[in-house]
Amino acid sequence: MKTYRLFAAAFALAATAAVAQPYPNKSVKLIVPYPPGGATDVIGRVMAQRLTTALGQQAGVDNRGGAGGNIGAEAVAKSAPDGYTLLMGALTSHSIMATLEKGTIRYDLGKDLTPVAVVGSVPLVWVVTPSLPVKTLQELVAYAKANPGKLTYASSGAGAPQRMCAELFKLKIGADMIHVPYKGSGPAMADLVGGQVLTMCETVPASLQLIKGGKLRALAVTTAERISQLPDVPTAAEAGVTGIEVASLFGVMAPAGTPAPIVAKLNAEIQKVLALPEAQEQLLAQGAYAVKMSPEQSNERIKREISQWAKVIADAKIKSD
Repeated sequence: MKTYRLFAAAFALAATAAVAQPYPNKSVKLIVPYPPGGATDVIGRVMAQRLTTALGQQAGVDNRGGAGGNIGAEAVAKSAPDGYTLLMGALTSHSIMATLEKGTIRYDLGKDLTPVAVVGSVPLVWVVTPSLPVKTLQELVAYAKANPGKLTYASSGAGAPQRMCAELFKLKIGADMIHVPYKGSGPAMADLVGGQVLTMCETVPASLQLIKGGKLRALAVTTAERISQLPDVPTAAEAGVTGIEVASLFGVMAPAGTPAPIVAKLNAEIQKVLALPEAQEQLLAQGAYAVKMSPEQSNERIKREISQWAKVIADAKIKSD
């Protein structure tokens, strides 16, 4: 981390000079720390396209995949804090990795990056294979407690929000459930449909068509309110299990030390983009609901994410893959 402090100090004069000039006066790069084609990439391209018009300068996506998003995040963390290199990241995943990969990743999420805006929230939903004899979340809780060590739950990886959602649920209800890890949501969902595993907390976009097609049964969404995509599915709180509100957040971050006026300008332009109905529709096509947050609100939310998942990781004794 000392290296990044030196980088920040070295860039301080440049940042001061940058804020004295009209911003932006050259192209802006959004680093997406995943390969092309995924939800983060698509959301990043929506934002880049809209920001190009809003800022009057080209905003482009640079995919830097690898290490669960950490390579791209590190690249932004060590960039000049001048507003021209930004991270378009899966913020919940980065918040989980801050604890799960501590000592391995070479940047500190809370110190080396500064939030610009949380832009989207992807809800999760509790689903079960149709052969499991439960119709509600409370029935799933009862089944788990009546069958210790027999209820299997899938996840798409150790540090995935889906895994953390399931671990939080398990801790809340105090049941003995068996984790079955997969390399990605695709194979996990296939085995869930086939009944090889029994339940999963999955993102709505990944499971929506299977739910509508009757191949999975939805028990509850993990949001504070019901969602438009599954209006008849209750929230977990409505279904009788509180304290498991989980969403996969996406957003923009800048290198630490980026001048506040630049962060404020970026946030203001992003809010204008998110207010456009067509931009909201583009995000919703990826399963993400547009979120309006100031830099300060975004910072508090990320701090809360880091703290929440650090506790779950410790309490559930989760280790990195």
